[in-house]
Amino acid sequence: MEFQNTREFARQLDANDKLAKYRDEFIFPHVNGKQVIYFTGNSLGLQPKRTKAYVDEVMNDWGKLAVEGHFYADKPWWDYHERFAAPLSKVVGALPSEVTVMNTLTVNLHLMMVTFYQPTQKRFKIICEEKAFPSDQYMIKSQVKFHGYDPEDAIVEIKRRPGEHNIRHEDVINTINEVGDELALVLMGGVNYYTGQVFDMKAITKAGQDAGAYVGWDLAHGAGNIHLELHEWDVDFAAWCSYKYMNSGPGNASGAFVHERHHNDMDLPRFAGWWGHNKERRFLMEPQFDPIRGANGWQVSCLPVLSLAPYLASVEMFDEVGMPAIIQKRDLITSYLEYVLHEIDKEVNGNFEVITPSEPKERASQISVYLHGEGRSLFDYLMENGVITDWREPNVIRLAPVPLYCSFEDMYEFGQILKAGIQSHK
Repeated sequence: MEFQNTREFARQLDANDKLAKYRDEFIFPHVNGKQVIYFTGNSLGLQPKRTKAYVDEVMNDWGKLAVEGHFYADKPWWDYHERFAAPLSKVVGALPSEVTVMNTLTVNLHLMMVTFYQPTQKRFKIICEEKAFPSDQYMIKSQVKFHGYDPEDAIVEIKRRPGEHNIRHEDVINTINEVGDELALVLMGGVNYYTGQVFDMKAITKAGQDAGAYVGWDLAHGAGNIHLELHEWDVDFAAWCSYKYMNSGPGNASGAFVHERHHNDMDLPRFAGWWGHNKERRFLMEPQFDPIRGANGWQVSCLPVLSLAPYLASVEMFDEVGMPAIIQKRDLITSYLEYVLHEIDKEVNGNFEVITPSEPKERASQISVYLHGEGRSLFDYLMENGVITDWREPNVIRLAPVPLYCSFEDMYEFGQILKAGIQSHK
């Protein structure tokens, strides 16, 4: 498609957008009385308007039924999480039995590592990517130390080549092969939070397992954003937060995936709790743990239904829309944003450097750009003029044009505000 950096062209794209109606399903903040251009859905998604009804339903049932809400609410609390299985499995490409919702992301990754990181004297190393999200770095280091290993010896970071912003696929595969018989686990982010790079999870999973290791994925920036086939790719485990692209609210419940081939392996270690116990016998209060055969068998605590309610509202919206439609718009609107950035760069004689891969299969709903020659004052200008974006030192802004609520006219208008901000500082 031949793009044009005009308001008329952007409005025509919006007129042809089959997802445009979903923009009205969300609540936007306002700055100076004007609805913002929201680019931080990769940090916290906007609130869907339908969310309040789901939360109110739980609150009303609690008020009317108290403890009996566990069994007699319209959506009984004791199996509330089971409503996620079918729609969420479509989002991540899984069988319904392979997904569950519980806890928060880093907690779930820790719980998964209890099962899937079992180092031996020979096989004890973990491969992760350089500049992974800090929480993953802290988690992996703490797990390694817990098992009595030195992180310097046990953690292998795949690094970017000098002068490059993204990790090369062949370097991931080569590192896996080099570590070889010492490799216990590959645990990476499916989408790098800083650059927006999407990794070839299918190929990396196969390489890791061919080397004799387990392979897991942090999908914080992947769930609801990219095409996933966790079951078909034979991924051992994965976890993701729900509050970024899936719009469930700040710090909300996490999703988790465990491949079905592990469901009946009772020799796998896990931390147990009563909500992972045989559902039909849970209230018999038996002393021996009998895990549910499925991802729900990794649950530990009674589920926070008030937290799950906003997530269920979002998951049901995703089920209405479908990931293919989301991905189709994502690719177009992200490409249009990149085009607008390049056009503004030329108009202001700037020096922008997009560090997100240009190939659609290697990126998702994010453009990370170095604004060389510009400082924090430009970011402040954008925020003060209604563009909510994310600043990362030294001078990178991350822009996430989320398909469900960002418009093509937003992309054009952002370009005009960006241009005005740069010109105001010259």
